[in-house]
Amino acid sequence: MPLHDEEEHHQLLADRLLDSNEEESAYDYSDKVHIIGVDEEHDDDDFTKTPPFSWKKLWAFTGPGFLMSIAFLDPGNLEGDLQAGAIAGYSLLWLLFWATAMGLLVQLLAARLGVATSRHLAELCRDEYPKWARLLLWVMTELALIGADIQEVIGSAIAIKILSRGFLPLWSGVVITALDCFVFLFLENYGVRKLEALFAVLIAVMAVSFAWIFGETKPNGVELLVGVVVPKLSSKTIKQAVGIVGCVIMPHNVFLHSALVQSRDIDNRKIGRVREALNYYSIESTIALAISFMINLFVTTVFAKSFYGSEIANSIGLENAGQYLQDKYGGGSFPILYIWAIGLLAAGQSSTITGTYAGQFIMGGFLHMRLKKWQRALITRSCAIVPTLIVALAFDTSEKSLDVLNEWLNVLQCVQIPFALIPLLCLVSREEIMGVFKIGSTMKVCSYLQTFCSSELIFSQVRIDVLLNSSPIEFGIYPRK
Repeated sequence: MPLHDEEEHHQLLADRLLDSNEEESAYDYSDKVHIIGVDEEHDDDDFTKTPPFSWKKLWAFTGPGFLMSIAFLDPGNLEGDLQAGAIAGYSLLWLLFWATAMGLLVQLLAARLGVATSRHLAELCRDEYPKWARLLLWVMTELALIGADIQEVIGSAIAIKILSRGFLPLWSGVVITALDCFVFLFLENYGVRKLEALFAVLIAVMAVSFAWIFGETKPNGVELLVGVVVPKLSSKTIKQAVGIVGCVIMPHNVFLHSALVQSRDIDNRKIGRVREALNYYSIESTIALAISFMINLFVTTVFAKSFYGSEIANSIGLENAGQYLQDKYGGGSFPILYIWAIGLLAAGQSSTITGTYAGQFIMGGFLHMRLKKWQRALITRSCAIVPTLIVALAFDTSEKSLDVLNEWLNVLQCVQIPFALIPLLCLVSREEIMGVFKIGSTMKVCSYLQTFCSSELIFSQVRIDVLLNSSPIEFGIYPRK
């Protein structure tokens, strides 16, 4: 990198840091995890030098990637996993792997934007786009968030219904899940590390639960390995393939990750420090998504081993999946039905809390609203809970109406993908915003191809379903009988 480019970028970072200090940032200074001075003997005056790797610093940077990875483990993903396993067997494991890698690329770009600019995607959209465009982006993002939250809350409500042995109806599970907003507010007051610890526990609960089921069912190791390594796709499994890809990229998660990376206090005036932060975030995000891939792998292979080729393969959903496993394998030392419900509850609770978190950044960034955190959290939660309660009440009266709603929610998520990825790709490609950290032509082309292919795959599935007059693949929000 030419020296004059580094000096210009150094000045750009210094000016941007000064401007950001005059505005409301994603995190208050007192809330940030302070990185400067961790495992360092002295601060080097060379602003371009990247400090050597440090395990202590990696630990200090660990957290945002795991919060981001929750979107890869929400109830919608679990439904997509179990349906892919039951209907396609082990044949789509390779696609699960590459879809996760594709999601990692998007999240690394979001982290790059947040670290290099000291601002998150919603704030940059507010400043870089005209009023009509930013309002359109905000409305579309909020719709995507509400649609995703409906899926996540219903997933939690199903888990609560199973654990209560049907005593608590779906609507009461929705109300209980809504209360996680207060847990979020409580923990946020004690610092970001406490909140990250909560998500680490929830991810661990999911990992243990689904690994337990994996051990009980004992999927075929050779078929598993072949499924991961050998690409295979047929016309009979195209719906499940689209479901796997469609569940990976959640529009609100892109906005969330660009804000989460600002929870660490780094010296943004130094190129070396920014590069160091990007390196650590890349490592921890990769580890987080590797864990999420393993959890999704457990779910897919369990249902591939248990129900692939069976008569009930097409009728398995979130609510009856645990009961089918219970009927097939028995209770064991602990009923497998409740193990499934515990894992599902952890997935639903964690994803709804991150939805609340994302909603704060999206609303505050786009609208520049100077509200207290608890006010923004309650507004965000209310926007999602009200339509979810309507869905839960409608479920008790008409399952057919839920099928229609499910179709439109899936279409809604398809429509939202470009409204998150295109602004992200435009911003990370602009030198006046990113400086020396802008992405190159090759990365730009790959990212745009990914956006186009993801959207085209899902829209193709919608068109096929309309032509064949069949219901689209369900991403996992509603139980089936």
